[in-house]
Amino acid sequence: MNVEKAILIIAASALLVATVLMTVNVLVNQLDNRKLSLEQRVQTILDNQPIIDGHNDLPWNIRNLAYNDLRRINLASDLSKHEIWGKVNTSYTDFPRLRKGRVGALFWGAYTDCSSQLKDSVEQTLEQIDLIKRLVKKYPNYLEFAFSAADIENAIENKKIASLIGIEGGHSIQFSFGILRMFYSMGARYMTLTHDCNTPWVDASPVDPSSVDKNPTLLPQNDGISEFGLRIVKEMNRLGMMIDISHVSQRAMEKALKHSVAPVIFSHSSARAICDHHRNVPDSVLRLVKKTNSIVMVTFSSAVVRCDGTRGNVSDVVKHIQHIRSITGPEHIGLGGAYDGGDVFPKGLEDCSKYPNLFKALLKTGDWTVEDLEKLAGKNILRVFQAVEQKRNELKDQEMEQGFINGEELDKKKVNLTCITANFER
Repeated sequence: MNVEKAILIIAASALLVATVLMTVNVLVNQLDNRKLSLEQRVQTILDNQPIIDGHNDLPWNIRNLAYNDLRRINLASDLSKHEIWGKVNTSYTDFPRLRKGRVGALFWGAYTDCSSQLKDSVEQTLEQIDLIKRLVKKYPNYLEFAFSAADIENAIENKKIASLIGIEGGHSIQFSFGILRMFYSMGARYMTLTHDCNTPWVDASPVDPSSVDKNPTLLPQNDGISEFGLRIVKEMNRLGMMIDISHVSQRAMEKALKHSVAPVIFSHSSARAICDHHRNVPDSVLRLVKKTNSIVMVTFSSAVVRCDGTRGNVSDVVKHIQHIRSITGPEHIGLGGAYDGGDVFPKGLEDCSKYPNLFKALLKTGDWTVEDLEKLAGKNILRVFQAVEQKRNELKDQEMEQGFINGEELDKKKVNLTCITANFER
């Protein structure tokens, strides 16, 4: 009995000592943090967890301005000082500025304009995927291609910027499971279900009224997502491809969150309660984001940050983040700057070198712990990506989706098939 008591006393003493040491360590770290300047505190946070940005449109800029010829642009230089690129009002990304911005990973947008729908959208998307792969190959000192959450972490460990592909718009696959699967095999790890246009299977955000467009510019055709569209969602779950619901209608947001068996993402959206723009996320949907372990990656584009047509500043982005956090908590927020996809960004977030300014502003609020800010920087999207991969593994025996969309559905929606020669069952 005495021996047992002695062992218990020793164990209790060891536990007490460990607790005291941990408390002292926490207090020392807090004191050390107080000694650090705001800039040093942000640097420490982003050293521990670099930015993982959900959406960057540099490939679209290269298509429009250099016709996908990488010989005509030097991304290892500061393009803001270039005689041509420095004067372009949509050019905000290059490697020196990404490094200054503490960026560790990017989803490069493989985007084609809605005018290509049912024409050459597939061809253009293939060209953009090819461009992104050539970009990574040309700049191995800066970039490393990533196919998985683990690849992102490995690239960051190697001091490279992990480079992933996001397909921006379901019109890129037309209405084909086969094209979806081929894009995944080429490295695409998310697909935005649509852009600013309805597809034959999902409705875009302009079907919703907002303070920006009181009269919707599109009419809903799919009750958000059609039955065929839900099969697309199901196949993306099976593949392990993240479902991006930026740009979709509110009804489509709700249906995607309800029917997906894996978390979904908003790769570049903000809070509708702060700016009543149809591109932003309503509070009711934010509650579903929390319920489904999903994520809103807050965008910086002034068009959806400020609804009064002004440029705004970093504090306006903070308002969006704070509002989303008030509903979802800090576990369901990320960053999707959408640089190079717009022409106006807030003061203090003018280009991709400015991410640290946002973290300084958030630290000043006193509401954010170091752990919370690391989640915002990248840990949240890594968690979501890992959950999507885990669900893919669980669905490995699920049969893939096959067949085509029904021709009568296309007829009913008066889809223009002039440039399509395929046959559809009616």
